[in-house]
Amino acid sequence: MLWYKSWLETRWRFLIGFALLLCSAAGSVLVYPQIARLTASVPVNAPGILGEKIREAMELARSYRGYVWSHWFGQNLTQMGTLFAILLGTASLLSESSGALFTLSLPVPRRRLLHVRAAAGLAELFAIVFVPSLLVALLAPAIGEHYGIGAVLIHAFCFFVGAALFFTLSLLLSTIFGDPWRPVMIAVGIAIALAIVDQLSHVSMFGVFRVMSGERWFREARMPWAGLIAIAAATATIYYGALRNLARRDF
Repeated sequence: MLWYKSWLETRWRFLIGFALLLCSAAGSVLVYPQIARLTASVPVNAPGILGEKIREAMELARSYRGYVWSHWFGQNLTQMGTLFAILLGTASLLSESSGALFTLSLPVPRRRLLHVRAAAGLAELFAIVFVPSLLVALLAPAIGEHYGIGAVLIHAFCFFVGAALFFTLSLLLSTIFGDPWRPVMIAVGIAIALAIVDQLSHVSMFGVFRVMSGERWFREARMPWAGLIAIAAATATIYYGALRNLARRDF
């Protein structure tokens, strides 16, 4: 019953996110020939940091591998995937309008309730991350390109580990606030702050979103194990805090 209830609570968020990311992945692949022709014919003369960023993006887009990493794993999946990780993690555990207080009154340990809710949400997040990413590789022959399944799985794994951090953060906030919107807004705000820190940081490839995009694997063919372990440890700590907070709440 708990599994089915978790599915009912998150199915529309999951299905909408799954459909949007599938469409985004397919669109990213199918427009690549036009992007490649554009980058080959348009000179970039913009000065300063902006010009440098544009030149780097256009240089990456000259190869399909660079385009997929920068456009899909570095932008579309990072932005939409993180947002839907937060939405899936928002459990509304304390919201009276969702019937959550009735659920908490059932003869089921609160730890089990949270375990089931987290497992169901992470399974949905797994599908949202991996299936559209695999589509990027499977559609590549349609435009005369190739992208290895192994590289897709590595990048998707890096992203999933990072997205789980924002999922559990949203889950923790749902054990603190009774409405469904404050957890989303706070988690999105934290994600934006971390993204800004990544952009401004001079320590390359060690920010949260740099690890999520698999930048170190793309540039050096090395797994960012230190970053992945740090993110996984933070995720486990946040989840433990959610468990403790829900168990101690007095209803």
